[in-house]
Amino acid sequence: MFYLVCFDISDDRTRYRAVKVLKGYGQRVQKSVFECPDLTEKKFLKLKDRLEGLIDFTTDSVRYYRQCRGCLAECELSGIGEPPRVEDFGAC
Repeated sequence: MFYLVCFDISDDRTRYRAVKVLKGYGQRVQKSVFECPDLTEKKFLKLKDRLEGLIDFTTDSVRYYRQCRGCLAECELSGIGEPPRVEDFGAC
């Protein structure tokens, strides 16, 4: 499955660690947004667990948006960057 992961983390050190974790699962497309293609349920739960171990639940947030192939095909983009490639991840 394809996930879009967005975060708002107040502490610089924690944010750096979260980015480091996310780079192991996907590609950074904006400063606080990562596209993570081909995550199995097991990989997703591991990613979520690792991020939850880093953040402060009273000040930070992480959002996970599950995207199906049809949703990705409808992606619109303004400005620089590349839209997600539907063919880069497996079936929903």
